[in-house]
Amino acid sequence: MAGTLYLVATPIGNLEDITLRALRVLREVDLIACEDTRHTRKLLDHYGIQKPTLSYHEHNEAQRSAELLEKLRQGTSVALVSDAGTPLVSDPGYRLVSKAIESGIVIEPLPGASAILAALTASGLPTDTFVFGGFLPARPGPRRKLLARLKDDPATLVFYEAPHRILEALTDIEEVLGARPVVLAREMTKIHQEFLRGTAAEVRQALRSRPSLKGEITLLIGRAAAPAEDHTSLPAAVEAAMRAGLGRMEAVKAVARQRGLPKREVYRAMEDLTT
Repeated sequence: MAGTLYLVATPIGNLEDITLRALRVLREVDLIACEDTRHTRKLLDHYGIQKPTLSYHEHNEAQRSAELLEKLRQGTSVALVSDAGTPLVSDPGYRLVSKAIESGIVIEPLPGASAILAALTASGLPTDTFVFGGFLPARPGPRRKLLARLKDDPATLVFYEAPHRILEALTDIEEVLGARPVVLAREMTKIHQEFLRGTAAEVRQALRSRPSLKGEITLLIGRAAAPAEDHTSLPAAVEAAMRAGLGRMEAVKAVARQRGLPKREVYRAMEDLTT
């Protein structure tokens, strides 16, 4: 019988932020695959867990995935953990999980700590809809292009960012997205946890006065404002689009897209006007 692959969420800082189920599984599995065996050993030692560990990170993911998959096929139970938080979320593991699924291996997710959700719930920004974009691109061009693509998204935007790039990122956010509310969550659940709130310019100004900045950063950006409601009648909107140079059917399609309506509804309004 094949083994089970457990995806175990681990603390993002405070070692008490781990579930009872996660501790039980870590004690019961045959092998623990982790990004950094030295980092995970601190957690295991804290709870008196003595299990063999194997490194599994972005530089050896291809080779290790094949090794772990073979062990799983032979009946070995494996727990996959990242250095902090939930595995696979901006961390290695996708390759192993997808191959395990193809091989019929049972996957057991063990939910727990997540920097994304911890920052989002404490941010004060809307939580009903959000977009997680992983780490912002390191170079200004791709970073600005990504922000521009998300400019009109009606969701709270959540990113990870490195301390040495945060000032540049905040500058780009201000220039591309304007004076939206921004929340910088740093070192969550740790001794030096802090939340900085304001516009991108205000948060950047607060950080510039510091000699240095360290720690894990989650950056949140308020969502785009809802567009003003258009009270123009559908026929009038279509006529305006036609005056701008669109053909009748192209104008109907354009208005339908703008209003979020089926094309047939806009077309029917035009027909009703002529009957």
